[in-house]
Amino acid sequence: MSNFAQFKVPSWMSNQLLTGMLRGIEKEGLRIKSDGYLSQSPHPVQLGSKLTHPFITTDYSENLLELVTDPRTTPKDTLLILRQLHVLVYRALPEDELMWPLSMPYMRSALDEDIPLADFGSSNTGKLKTLYRSGLGVRYGRRMQAIAGLHYNLSFGDGLFETWQAQMPEAQSLTLTAFKDDKYLGLIRNFKRLTSLVLYLLGASPNVAASFLAGREHDLILQNDSTYYKPTATSLRMGKLGYTNSVQENLDIRYNNLPEYIVGLRRAIQTPHKSFQKLGLNDADGNPIQINDHILQIENEYYSPIRPKQIAGRGETPTEALERRGIAYVEFRAIDLDPYSDIGIRLSSACFLEIMALYCLLNTSPDLLPEEEDELAINIERVVNEGRRDNVHIINDGIEIPLKDWMLKHLNNMLPLAAMLDSHYGGNDYRAALALMQGKAGQPELTISAQVNADSERLGGMWQLGSTLAQQHRDTLLQQTLSPNTQAKYEVLAEKSLLQQAELEEIETEDFMDFIQQYR
Repeated sequence: MSNFAQFKVPSWMSNQLLTGMLRGIEKEGLRIKSDGYLSQSPHPVQLGSKLTHPFITTDYSENLLELVTDPRTTPKDTLLILRQLHVLVYRALPEDELMWPLSMPYMRSALDEDIPLADFGSSNTGKLKTLYRSGLGVRYGRRMQAIAGLHYNLSFGDGLFETWQAQMPEAQSLTLTAFKDDKYLGLIRNFKRLTSLVLYLLGASPNVAASFLAGREHDLILQNDSTYYKPTATSLRMGKLGYTNSVQENLDIRYNNLPEYIVGLRRAIQTPHKSFQKLGLNDADGNPIQINDHILQIENEYYSPIRPKQIAGRGETPTEALERRGIAYVEFRAIDLDPYSDIGIRLSSACFLEIMALYCLLNTSPDLLPEEEDELAINIERVVNEGRRDNVHIINDGIEIPLKDWMLKHLNNMLPLAAMLDSHYGGNDYRAALALMQGKAGQPELTISAQVNADSERLGGMWQLGSTLAQQHRDTLLQQTLSPNTQAKYEVLAEKSLLQQAELEEIETEDFMDFIQQYR
């Protein structure tokens, strides 16, 4: 991590090179009923087909909405689109349904069968998606899959990479695609080195519902009758109770070059795993319950705080797309929902993630090897569980240092980049965002996780806080209007998606068992 010590903005870098930056957001949110049970109603039909709609779908469960913006040229524009999608959702939801605003689910029932798998219809493509979710459920339990988060997707324009490559005599023999792959992977390695910073600043899951913990070993403390917490936790979602599993801990998937990453991921998809073999491929009646019994059923099962991405064509796997066309954008995944925002993320958080992405991109980024990965995993565990504790330390190059000093050093290093982004986009959103984060790094009580804990205690628990905020967000969003044009555009998209699903169901007539045998 010492490579960050002396950061200077490269002399060739100018704010004009930020032209062509694009960002998009994928945001999940559980549909819950006003009595605290998860919604059991199907995905609202006026939102279109979750299989084929480009912007409104579901993630794991039928009630876990996923809203996806298309790539946009400014963060404000991206958040505007995300807001439109929220307005559409709330107009389509039944009266007594809300979108749960926290990452950790609240559920009155700990039963798996109360978390219905997303149903993508009768086409083989749709059934395969549902089968993948069934596999996740039998492997890890459905409760873990009901956790919601937000992904921030970001790419930089070719102009930046072309200018950069021209500065590097040793890179002249590379194609632009290969050069970009190399630089995006450098960004990814550095983001992994700084994940603890994101969890501290944006973490918003310091507590969990009692039912979420049913039957699990844990060391959380009772906050009140239905909520457990850790007093100085930041993001339990990113710790042992959340999106982790021991099976993937030893995969050793590396990010030092693209072929190595692709090989690592494919190896995991092709390697059987004893505990998944024990579950069997089909149930007693011969119906499939998981796609295969390998470490990963498909590439998306790999949980990582950040991923290299390329848009996959029809019938193309994520690694095939990466292998053929290189990295198109990077997906930041370590982000909790911000419960105080009616759309799950504030502009300041979006701007901060962009400053940090640029910082990770422009810094030197040595290879990331298992020894350093182990160190980073210890840091994440500390920040997840006690990131706001006084004088908490993390390991940096084998040496224990105070988390606060480490964070403030990096945030100070980012100042010139925030200024550069502001001069490109106009205004001072980026510098304001960075100043806000510096305040949080110095004063833990200003973090979102501290606020969630304090408000949960004040109101009487996680349910009281979440349902109060959900109701407020619903009221705010339902007061907003969409222009007739925007409204019409979304209505056409919904209808078109339903037709596309029907077409698929007409074409794909092969028996699913034959289809899945072939797929396996």
